Amino acid sequence: MKNYLLPIAHIESPFHEKFGIPRQSGLVPEIRAKIIFEPEYAVPEALRGLEGYSHIWLIWGFHKAERDTWSPTVRPPRLGGNKRVGVFATRSPFRPNSIGLSVVRLEKTEGCTLYVKGADLLDGTPIYDIKPYLPHIDSIPDALSGFAGDAALHRLEVVIPEDLLNIIPENSREAVKEILAQDPRPAYQHDPQREYGFSFDNMEIKFKVEENILTVTNIIA
Repeated sequence: MKNYLLPIAHIESPFHEKFGIPRQSGLVPEIRAKIIFEPEYAVPEALRGLEGYSHIWLIWGFHKAERDTWSPTVRPPRLGGNKRVGVFATRSPFRPNSIGLSVVRLEKTEGCTLYVKGADLLDGTPIYDIKPYLPHIDSIPDALSGFAGDAALHRLEVVIPEDLLNIIPENSREAVKEILAQDPRPAYQHDPQREYGFSFDNMEIKFKVEENILTVTNIIA
């Protein structure tokens, strides 16, 4: 019996680079993506009954963050990048095994393609397994969120000039605004003169941040 993981599918998402990807799944529910099964696993019977669930778990690989060594501590960006905590107290991609876990909304299935929303995965990310999300088991309302709870409260006011807003397809505008509002910069970078940029779908979105206001400066489509 094999003791290694093989991808059963991969995701097609609007993120072609790591910068700009939401820090967790579900933070930007408007993001749409597709899960494409590998030929060996593109079997309709394997998906029978999945349409009865609104959300699914994705078990996947940090294929762009694999290393030969690992460190027991990491510097989470949300803690400013200069405070170390244990790797198992974080969701850092730099782990002994480069495995990620995300819950996404299942919009629909068409053949052996799954249409999902709220994914935080890079385009082309390998999917190792899919499991149904069970709200009566998987949701724990009184669970503690450690240091990650305070970081989740940080948001920016987003300003997009009308001429630039018109470049963004209408069905992507809310997703782009929410990604920006959550401040994709590393927490230790606060230079108001620095222009940042990230790729979303077929656009390169440039922006600056001063105080608590993020202003989009250019969009290259």
